[in-house]
Amino acid sequence: MASLIFSLLARLPLGLLQRLGCVAGWLTYAGSPTYRRRLRDNLAHALGPEEAARTWRRAVGETGKQALELPWLLLRPQAEIVTKVVRVSGWEHVEAAEASGGGLLFITPHLGCFEISAQYFSTHKPITVLYRAPRKAVLQPVINAGRSRGNMRLAPADVGGVRRLIKALRAGEAVGMLPDQVPGAGEGAWLPFFGRPAYTMTLAARLSEVSGVSTIFAWAERLPGGTGFHLRLRPALEPLTGDTETRAAAINREMEALIRENPSQYLWGYNRYKRPRGAAAPTPPASRENQQ
Repeated sequence: MASLIFSLLARLPLGLLQRLGCVAGWLTYAGSPTYRRRLRDNLAHALGPEEAARTWRRAVGETGKQALELPWLLLRPQAEIVTKVVRVSGWEHVEAAEASGGGLLFITPHLGCFEISAQYFSTHKPITVLYRAPRKAVLQPVINAGRSRGNMRLAPADVGGVRRLIKALRAGEAVGMLPDQVPGAGEGAWLPFFGRPAYTMTLAARLSEVSGVSTIFAWAERLPGGTGFHLRLRPALEPLTGDTETRAAAINREMEALIRENPSQYLWGYNRYKRPRGAAAPTPPASRENQQ
């Protein structure tokens, strides 16, 4: 049934899907006190109460749009999908990275239309994308097919997948990933994200250490009325240097900067600050001072 619904939704125009998504976003917000509280709390903590008050209504609708545009992005022909990238800023950074001869690491937060960034790049050159299996197993074949066509390849979030990513980078190819997901215990570190300890994936930082790799931060802004997307690309605002945790903390700061460009299009309802099962609790700041 879920696959059938996906197929039917994919036949609708993108603008209509986004309007329906806005409605779905509000229905979800109204029907789930937990989601409602998390979205408002995360926004207020990250942006402050005044900006959060100006942003949360748009964020509810944009989250719904992100969910309902997914079938269109996965099941429509790729040539049609990439025509919706109507503006690109920063492509010169990609060209410069390619000219250097090393691999390209694309880092994207759950901001705007994160599905379309890799789709767009794959029409130029191969890209391997890290993925986690969806919660509903029935959707996995549909999602896998949509994300592994043409020059797009998938790497599962396991040891074998990590090896695949490193191999692609060493071959001078591109890799894409979203580092603002909560990793499993032992796969991350407690690092600040908008001023709160968040169990942070260290894989992106490890990949940035691969010799010759260029790291590019990317996100696709959702434009009004289903008119398309504005793909934005840039290098890091500060050099990614130091050990893995130092780099991971810097990547979190880069994520914050991207999100502040258009906070209404971030996935604030995601439980970013949860403690994974088996992970140690974050060390309070006072305790860290006492240990020094």
